[in-house]
Amino acid sequence: MQTVMEPDEVLDIDDRVERLQGSDYLSFELDGELYGVDIQAVEEIRVWEKPTLLPRSPEFILGVINLRGMIVPVMDLRLRFHTQKVDYHRETVVLVLRASEVANNKIMGVVVDAVSDVVDQGEGQIMPPIGDSKVIAYVNGLLNVGERVMSLVNVDELLRIERWI
Repeated sequence: MQTVMEPDEVLDIDDRVERLQGSDYLSFELDGELYGVDIQAVEEIRVWEKPTLLPRSPEFILGVINLRGMIVPVMDLRLRFHTQKVDYHRETVVLVLRASEVANNKIMGVVVDAVSDVVDQGEGQIMPPIGDSKVIAYVNGLLNVGERVMSLVNVDELLRIERWI
């Protein structure tokens, strides 16, 4: 059961980690690293298609796509996370993500290198994120997946348009 937050409420890192306990995650690759989003935030997984350009948009917004009559902005997560830009290929996918009610149910496509798998948290313990990079603001926690560490993306923060200005 999810707890409803007030829009202006800010959670400290321990509260954010606690909210993640018991969730399933869609894992994906980005620049050789493993990331995951709460499976409940995933609306759709689409093959790469070139979006329609939007004038004067931030560098990481590639444009918009038509999703069954709805105009959906598309963000390149590599550019948002300040990693190297790559050409898009047949394994490149667009994850259509929906933020929570607290974040006004925003929908956005996010370009990632490849989708990996659905990961069940199981007995794994989610650890708070560490470090001080531009990406850390979008990471809720870290989870061991086999021999790798998966960074759990905070979809609400990622889709917060106010951060772009």
